[in-house]
Amino acid sequence: MNTLEYKNFSGSVNFSAKDDAFFGKIEGINALVTFEGQTVVELKEAFKEAVLDYLELCRKNGINVQKTIMGC
Repeated sequence: MNTLEYKNFSGSVNFSAKDDAFFGKIEGINALVTFEGQTVVELKEAFKEAVLDYLELCRKNGINVQKTIMGC
């Protein structure tokens, strides 16, 4: 499986030929956080935004942040 990494988070990378779009989700957390883009550049940017949104949501709600890449 292809993955993206940002701020110690890992995101899956998938492609839908039907929709002609890339999509994925942050892996290894107890939440469903998805992202998508029409190009690889858009997908990478959407992943970074999804991670930052997740971190902000955790901060605002007093939730312990889960990180998907261990040992970092």
